[in-house]
Amino acid sequence: MGENAISGNLKNLKIDTGRSETLVVCFGEMLIDFVPTVGGVSLAEAPAFKKAPGGAPANVAVGVSRLGGSSAFVGKVGDDEFGRMLAEILRLNNVDNSGMRFDHEARTGLAFVTLRGDGEREFLFFRHPSADMRLLESELDKNLIQKAKIFHYGSIGLIEEPCRSTQLAAMKIAKASGSLLSYDPNLRLPLWPSEEAARKEIMSIWNLADVIKISEEEITFLTGGDDPYDDEVVLRKLFHPNLKLLVVSEGPNGCRYYTQEFKGRVGGVKVKAVDTTGAGDAFVSGLLNSLASDLTLLNDEKKLREALLFANACGAITATERGAIPAMPTMDAVQDLLSSSRS
Repeated sequence: MGENAISGNLKNLKIDTGRSETLVVCFGEMLIDFVPTVGGVSLAEAPAFKKAPGGAPANVAVGVSRLGGSSAFVGKVGDDEFGRMLAEILRLNNVDNSGMRFDHEARTGLAFVTLRGDGEREFLFFRHPSADMRLLESELDKNLIQKAKIFHYGSIGLIEEPCRSTQLAAMKIAKASGSLLSYDPNLRLPLWPSEEAARKEIMSIWNLADVIKISEEEITFLTGGDDPYDDEVVLRKLFHPNLKLLVVSEGPNGCRYYTQEFKGRVGGVKVKAVDTTGAGDAFVSGLLNSLASDLTLLNDEKKLREALLFANACGAITATERGAIPAMPTMDAVQDLLSSSRS
């Protein structure tokens, strides 16, 4: 497909959010996940696989939109059937995809992922390289990034150049425009050349973020094996002077929060979990959607706790269905769950 056809496609795919005062722009990877058609097996044992859209930043963008918020995605996919399918999925979910670019040489990334019988997730990635790793700074939609109330990103983009420099440039544009920077490292060790490289790069942009969400496992990894439940460890090693909010997700048990003024814990919302894929991304989308509407909750513990309970409910609902994007909840579904859990 020629350059003119691609730019024409992008124009056709563009959605006018019209709500830049609450816009959440998500930067990073979007790929195809291949998931076994049966649960509890290794990749080698799987009889067949079903394809599903994946990539944490894209999941978050859809999650925000599903809740009625305004979101956009910035990233690169292959100029192939899968890449165009992913762009269309974003469009159908009311995510502004005008910041997407299509690579004529590299393919859309693929990931085979399964939840084994022992509860461990197993990943096999095909990125040699994939299109998302090849996003250039010159391809960034600077105007879109400058509109962001919140600019959200992970650490996968830091693994390889040129995407690493592009992510740093995008973060700089967002920061200069007054956007709140939101960071979910989303550790995927199999993608990194070594544990040391992962730790070094993830921490290299740590002090630039205003809001950070991490898991218990990530605390242990980033601190070199320290107790993830120890507040002193979190505050001493992971909280930085410019940070407005650090959230530690605890899956079904809820989350812990740390700000300059207060810290605490918000319990989880009980559901029957079927598939936890995307639950963390749904949690993030719930939190960012609340923040985009009202940044003052960062300084108001009561409002922050309500927003985190809402985010916990978003994650819980997503765990009750298979897949990430199909399972992202609507505002009505979250409100219904919260009402039923209170009664």
